[in-house]
Amino acid sequence: MEKIDYRKELKHLYSPSARKVDIVEVPAMNFLMVDGEGDPNTAQSFADVIEALYSISYTLKFMVKKGELGIDYGVLPLEALWWSDDMSAFSTGSKDAWKWTLMIMQPEFITLKMINEASEEVERKKKAVSLPLVRFEPFKEGRAAQILHIGPFSEEGPAIEKVHLFIQDKDSHRVGKHHEIYLSDIRRAAPEKWKTIVRQPMS
Repeated sequence: MEKIDYRKELKHLYSPSARKVDIVEVPAMNFLMVDGEGDPNTAQSFADVIEALYSISYTLKFMVKKGELGIDYGVLPLEALWWSDDMSAFSTGSKDAWKWTLMIMQPEFITLKMINEASEEVERKKKAVSLPLVRFEPFKEGRAAQILHIGPFSEEGPAIEKVHLFIQDKDSHRVGKHHEIYLSDIRRAAPEKWKTIVRQPMS
């Protein structure tokens, strides 16, 4: 059976330095995605979306492993795009105004038909409430600056500022949305050990 470790194959995207900001070229990749809004710490919809995305992703993984393709691969980490109609909400602490897109990257051999089959199986077993909101589409970020933050989400500020200053020093501009990739299982790891990629597309 073929085994694929996408975090190793895409090491430049999923293993950044925690010491310095790097520039990466992010190609078009296919994602399961859901849009939402509200405080990620208190909004039930946020937790519901995460459950739906992981349920489909793991169902797909086992379908592929047991099926004709016979490929064993690791489910990719949860990612999120963050923004607000009033960007001051990110500094004033008004998290209810935050908007987000939660997403998980899928291997290139995953098709819409497979997504639909996996969704039907999840629906039969779990009745995940956010299942109808999940969409499958390509996302291309292009040129971006990124760094690894180690620690609680509440302490990301200096890492974000470092990325922004790096882009400014390159005489470039921020484009697109603030992007985070969550490498740790926060249910098991201590907050001081959480690893989060902070990424910002740039012109």
